[in-house]
Amino acid sequence: MAVDTLFTGGRIRTFDPAQPWAEALGVTDGRISYVGPAADAPAARRTVQLEGRLLTPGVADTHNHLLLGFDDLAVSLDQVQSLDVVRARIAEFAEAHPELDWICAENALYSVVEGRRPRADDLVGVTDRPVFITTYDQHSVWLNRPALAKLGILGGGDIAWGNPEIDAATGEPTGWVTDFYTSAMTIAGLAELQRDIPLYSPDRRYRKITNSLEMAARSGITSVVEPQVPLAELDLFARAEREGRLTSRTTAAIYHPVGADGGFRARITEAIRETPQHDRFTLGPVKLYADDVIEPHTAAMLEDYANRPGHRGRPSLEPIEFTKLFVELDRLGYQVHTHATGDWGIRLTLDSIEAAQRANARSGASRDTRHGIVHVECLAPEDLPRFAELGVVAAMQPRHASPDLVAGTWMENVGEARWDRAWRFKSMIESGARVTFSSDWQVGEMDPLIGLYSAMTRARLDGGDAWTVDERLDLDRALRAYTLGGAEAFHREHELGALRVGALADVVVWSGDLYAMEPAELLEQRADLTVVGGSAIHDARGELGGVAAAAHGQDPAGAGQTCAEPAAPAASVAHAHASTHDHAHTHDHAHTHDHAHTH
Repeated sequence: MAVDTLFTGGRIRTFDPAQPWAEALGVTDGRISYVGPAADAPAARRTVQLEGRLLTPGVADTHNHLLLGFDDLAVSLDQVQSLDVVRARIAEFAEAHPELDWICAENALYSVVEGRRPRADDLVGVTDRPVFITTYDQHSVWLNRPALAKLGILGGGDIAWGNPEIDAATGEPTGWVTDFYTSAMTIAGLAELQRDIPLYSPDRRYRKITNSLEMAARSGITSVVEPQVPLAELDLFARAEREGRLTSRTTAAIYHPVGADGGFRARITEAIRETPQHDRFTLGPVKLYADDVIEPHTAAMLEDYANRPGHRGRPSLEPIEFTKLFVELDRLGYQVHTHATGDWGIRLTLDSIEAAQRANARSGASRDTRHGIVHVECLAPEDLPRFAELGVVAAMQPRHASPDLVAGTWMENVGEARWDRAWRFKSMIESGARVTFSSDWQVGEMDPLIGLYSAMTRARLDGGDAWTVDERLDLDRALRAYTLGGAEAFHREHELGALRVGALADVVVWSGDLYAMEPAELLEQRADLTVVGGSAIHDARGELGGVAAAAHGQDPAGAGQTCAEPAAPAASVAHAHASTHDHAHTHDHAHTHDHAHTH
């Protein structure tokens, strides 16, 4: 019997242990119907000639903040290193957009003002309108004085989406707000943001989702996990499904504020029961925070920060209370993915998982939960084997280990004596633990080819300054973590992540044979064809007609837009969405922050 589509003429990496490599792959009714030698391949209604290119399972980007994609009515401060440029861009944008009540900006660096945090006074004279700026990692916000007044902060008022910093000498707010991302995604925090800040309107958040999904399709990503979805925004994904915009399979992890009570967990249960789930959209794990991030010294560390004696950070919740919460979530049957970057935060999470397994085994509720720890940036050596022992998934981001991101703040805060604890990809895999790789878009570039390069080199994108090289991976291990590793993390290895007969036909055809290349050459490649359930969602060469790509508003040729150059006119200061984060083959690779990981 003829198959619908046959791929042949190149190399096919299956990640099926029974048949690791193949010459041909057939697809029928959205599933794989043939894998094997080209000589034995069945007849096909349509044949795609690979012409020596590599075909692999589709990429599973298991930590991708779709809701944080760029906004076309916000100023891009990506890579801006000086206060003068920040002021100029905001002033230019404000002049070009007199219709906007608020001037919003994204991706500011903590280091933009040397030696201290930015303040409202740094923006005096730029515009009379309120200014709202998020940092690149979404953990802090920078406000000008009109914004402080508009929000009532100058008068001593509270906000639900963060903690305004107060100048100890004057008692006045400085304009800096901490703990933003964890507070902003609470029910009260998001409600205030949607009421007051245009950047958080449902329509603009929806555009971020759809723009991010278009970028995912162009990048060879067939499955995406949005790792922190507030209950109030689940309807945005339902809208995307209704409008045919869920190109990649999308899983929403529900954000659980660490201080939320049993009533909130009842709301999660209700949401799971009432939210339509189907082939392209599912509700996934519950998302917790064990700590914050290393760069501002807020991750929980077992020992003092190297450059801040007497300070170790803190867990997001008192350890006893955190463990109680984790045991309860496990008892209720939830898979839990926990943000933990510091070695104390990681240990607290492992201890809590172990406590949950003990407590719920006695109650009969224990099972193969595959709880995950996200980021795992600084790991104490004695805790590494516990991942495999406890069945914990390490959800890691290779790009975060690149020296062009961690040189300076991260390295200095941790100290050279602990660099050997950093992003232990190879050791984690060799310990037998499940490992899944992801981008952490838009904290890092979405392009998995950049992630593969980073895992293989632990070097800058220009090839320099490689560090902790004992943890480098070969291509095959890194690619497995991006494909089958992602499926395993969410109990889907029976139908995704490996190319075997009966599995869902989610595949990517790369522009060349990645296995025949040096790591640096990966940065010059792209996804030519991205297929979900047998249908193209991105078709750069028109090999399956280019219909799906065009239908989803993409350029069928696959070329993304690029960011304006720094000297661009005012109208170009806002994001062009795809930017060089989309790996549009300009290779400027916009994310070269001096500290780029939260999450």
